[in-house]
Amino acid sequence: MEDLFYFKLFLAFTVGSTMVTLATVAAERLGSRIGGLIGGIPSAVAISLFFIGYTETPQLASEATSTIPLTMGLNGLFLVIYVGLARWGAWIAMAGALFFWVALAFLVILLNFNNFLFSLLFFILSLAGSYLILEKGYHLPSTEKILMPYTPLQILSRAFFSGSIISGAVYLSRVGGPIWGGIMAPFPTIYISTLIIMAKSKGVEFSRRITKPLLVSGMVNVVVYSTAVRYFYVLFGLALGTVLALGISAASTYGIYWFLKKRMS
Repeated sequence: MEDLFYFKLFLAFTVGSTMVTLATVAAERLGSRIGGLIGGIPSAVAISLFFIGYTETPQLASEATSTIPLTMGLNGLFLVIYVGLARWGAWIAMAGALFFWVALAFLVILLNFNNFLFSLLFFILSLAGSYLILEKGYHLPSTEKILMPYTPLQILSRAFFSGSIISGAVYLSRVGGPIWGGIMAPFPTIYISTLIIMAKSKGVEFSRRITKPLLVSGMVNVVVYSTAVRYFYVLFGLALGTVLALGISAASTYGIYWFLKKRMS
């Protein structure tokens, strides 16, 4: 039985890294409209929750969503701190933002927090507050079409990082329970890799400017998907629940794409 679990863990890593690679390449190669839609799908969280449900039970995967909105709220604050510290360089900004994220995530685990409604409220306040700080406080200009020509090494590094986080979320759900999995699944993997790549290729100031579209598309889509999973996994099971949640997420992704396009036109 334990061997089967580790096989599923390896499968989670393989599928997760492959899907993130495909999404990254598609977002780069298929143009702004299709690429933007694909890039907005919460692939890492979707795969994490699916494999938590596959290795454990759909009920446990549903329970793991309790902390996901709160963790996504922390991700919004992660971006705000990065922007605030970026004047001292990208690496200092990233280190400071990560330290803040890990400290608060650890506090959530210590408190054994699992209140979904409070988690959702925190997310809404964090999303609104973070957006206002980036827009009004730091006066970040809107960025139009973002061309991200990844090198093969960057794509592989991003895939490995994402696959590790996904398999880590599945493993922690087994040994630590759903709260650990719910904290690990939305770890800001894509934010970190995107900001580092942009800071190195286009400069720190440009990496600050892309935090607004990252904030809106990344945070909202993940919470919409995880909320759908919370109810659909219990009502419809793992397979159908995943399909229905992806459909809800696709509609959300499309709406956010047009919102961002209008805001940046």
